[in-house]
Amino acid sequence: MTRLAALLSLALAAPAFAHDGHGAAGTHWHATDTWGFVVTLALVGAAVWFSRRK
Repeated sequence: MTRLAALLSLALAAPAFAHDGHGAAGTHWHATDTWGFVVTLALVGAAVWFSRRK
């Protein structure tokens, strides 16, 4: 139960880590935001590539 409470607390506090303008409806980007999407797309591409049937 304690672990569940900790995870719930972290999930509810997550929006507080971003400053104004960020989030799903954010108005500006940083270079690190873009790199996060680039890395995510690369990982998804690698997962698809390596999971193909031969």
